[in-house]
Amino acid sequence: MLETVLRQGVLGEDDTEEESPKNLKLPSRQPSIVCENCLYSKEKDRRARAFHIMDPKGVLEMLLIFVEDRGDDVLLHPSLDSAMESNERIIPFLGNWKGHSITKRSGVYGATVDEADTVALLEMDDRGHLIQDINSTSSGRDVTTNVHWTGTLSDNLVTFDGGYQMTLLPGGMYVGCPCDIAKNVAESKSFHLEFCWLDSPGKRQRLIRTYDVDGLAVSSTYFSEVKL
Repeated sequence: MLETVLRQGVLGEDDTEEESPKNLKLPSRQPSIVCENCLYSKEKDRRARAFHIMDPKGVLEMLLIFVEDRGDDVLLHPSLDSAMESNERIIPFLGNWKGHSITKRSGVYGATVDEADTVALLEMDDRGHLIQDINSTSSGRDVTTNVHWTGTLSDNLVTFDGGYQMTLLPGGMYVGCPCDIAKNVAESKSFHLEFCWLDSPGKRQRLIRTYDVDGLAVSSTYFSEVKL
């Protein structure tokens, strides 16, 4: 989907005469979830916005990515660098990452703010299997939690055991979501949607939004990490 640029321009331009691209797929009229994540570059006056659109059955239907620059001068259109082969897009994310996270919970479950130090490892073994370990130590409480996942890579899609998937995109980005949200809801499990952006070499930002079984957004967690 993202191999082709559907439109380039400056937001606010008059595009009423513009024709829709051929074979453009439109999302369902009644999607189960539409989630926007927005991250700002720490190096440039630029932001990246990602939209998860889940179909009425809770399966990922469409991803929309916007990369936008701000300024009053003549702007060069930001580019989603797609020179890297789709199955090689995992390479920049491999290795050890260390950083800090801030979680803000909504008033539905008590408006609280928690911070934690994080260490994340993503590696590929000799058989081509992916192994991910994430350790998070809460600030002030010295409580560490660990998440261990194993998965496989097929083209630009990573599928982890337990029903979670990551779609690797051009421009040093990936988005993550459950393979089947309806299954999570049926099993009374919460779920989360993730957007990650390598806005400069060796540095990344992640934003995770967590939902309860009723589809209510209950928390947002922001990560700022550097590669060791």
